[in-house]
Amino acid sequence: MDTVKRNRYESYDGKGCPVEATLELFSGKGKGMILFHLLDGTLRFNELKRRVGCITQRMLTKQLRELEAYGLVHRKVYPEVPPKVEYSLTATGQTLEPILLALKSWGEQHAMPTLAAIKSEAELSGHS
Repeated sequence: MDTVKRNRYESYDGKGCPVEATLELFSGKGKGMILFHLLDGTLRFNELKRRVGCITQRMLTKQLRELEAYGLVHRKVYPEVPPKVEYSLTATGQTLEPILLALKSWGEQHAMPTLAAIKSEAELSGHS
């Protein structure tokens, strides 16, 4: 099983491509929420799953492995029975804090109202 998904593009050489390359690392179910919750500090798997919410255990594991392979998340396994695993942001992952906070703010101001309006329109027209 591959730990990291394939890149969407062969090259990220154009002027706006660093933006697309960055978004590539975030794309995937729950990755933004995982990174955001790890801003609070080290979390065990089940606590992270509770905070993220709408994600299966399998998908959370997959996304954490990808984030670890990208060097954004550190996974620490303690040699105990039952196993104890903790996740935290790496130094590189911590540099995402201002970006994640800006995305949260933008989402509250723009994305959430837009998505709510689209949902309302769909419900009114019977396309929910």
